[in-house]
Amino acid sequence: MPIAPPSLWSIMVALLAAHLAGMGAFLTVPVLAPAMAAETGVPASLAGFHTALVYLGALFSGPFTGPLIQRWGGVRMLQVCMLAVGLGIAIAAIGHPVALVVSALVAGLGHGPLTPGGSHLIAAHTPPRRRALVFSLKQAGVPLGAMVVAALAPAIALLAGWRASILCMAGIALVVAVAIQPLRAGLDQGRDAPGGGASGFGGLLRESVAAVGLLRRDPALARLTAMSCGYGVAQFCFSTFFVAYQVAALGVALGQAGLHLALAQAAGVVGRIGWALLADRWGARLVLVACGIGAGVAGGTLAFADAGWPIMVVTLAGVVMGATAIGWNGIMLAEAARLAPPGQVGAATSALSFAFAVTMLVAPPAFSLLIAATGGYQAGFLMCVAAVLAGAWAIAGARR
Repeated sequence: MPIAPPSLWSIMVALLAAHLAGMGAFLTVPVLAPAMAAETGVPASLAGFHTALVYLGALFSGPFTGPLIQRWGGVRMLQVCMLAVGLGIAIAAIGHPVALVVSALVAGLGHGPLTPGGSHLIAAHTPPRRRALVFSLKQAGVPLGAMVVAALAPAIALLAGWRASILCMAGIALVVAVAIQPLRAGLDQGRDAPGGGASGFGGLLRESVAAVGLLRRDPALARLTAMSCGYGVAQFCFSTFFVAYQVAALGVALGQAGLHLALAQAAGVVGRIGWALLADRWGARLVLVACGIGAGVAGGTLAFADAGWPIMVVTLAGVVMGATAIGWNGIMLAEAARLAPPGQVGAATSALSFAFAVTMLVAPPAFSLLIAATGGYQAGFLMCVAAVLAGAWAIAGARR
């Protein structure tokens, strides 16, 4: 006898928790990089390479989301993701540069299917007229997770050392993996029977390639993907470097810099909900263009700030960056769900995520290289400005 699925809000809470925990994959090491540098010998300015390695892992696992959902079910896949993220973060506590590379790759493998898997679970339960709001509420776990890492990780490091801080962040993912188990009976009923679907790794690979091919066949989805790549450059470069930028360029203490990032991430939470309400009322395209313009203005402010500027100006620029460069994701995912062919929300989102991951493989290391080449952060933030304006241009031309 079929089991009734859980309520929309139960699914939302589970996905919020999963996204919250998943942000540890990206931010734990970059936020703690200034504290780790003296012992590991890895400069904090190289944090961009950590982000790229996380996305390299996600690049391999993300396209398999659709086939794996069919075989395991969405909840089981999220549990495996959480276990991999937790293990990956924990490996960083070893502290050796090789361990940091392995840590990022393993955490990235776990993070790759997280966003498309969540979209699959929630799409069938979402009323069309509230699509942007529901998807944005789900994605609010991303800035909430960044807030947790930005505020707690430096504080725990100051009290108990950076290794203890890393292990605490890893523990959050493991707790979430266990906590979402009760949802599986009601949500994973439609998965393939053992042996069903395309067989073996070859079958998974063929289905994954077909999912990525959606971008070639759908111009509207391709423009949305181009926008997400441009906006993602600003989002992840800002989240990765804002703490190190304040410490190195402005002379701000680590704990205070972490709190400023947490404040920016809080603005991202508010932005995701507020922009979604506007998108459901006025349409997604107008709101997404506004986010790009706002992020461009904030990024330009950070590019030209120096130690002589009032710290309040930098903090406010960070808040605007959080509200815009971090606030757009839920609307984008709601649009991807709207544009996806019937029954292929997970596949369309994983195709978009694949292109996003390729971009993130390049952008944060480019930011690090610009720091090394120029001795400062201005060129990196100007790169972010150019990326978001290009993304705004791409989505402004969307017609469907």
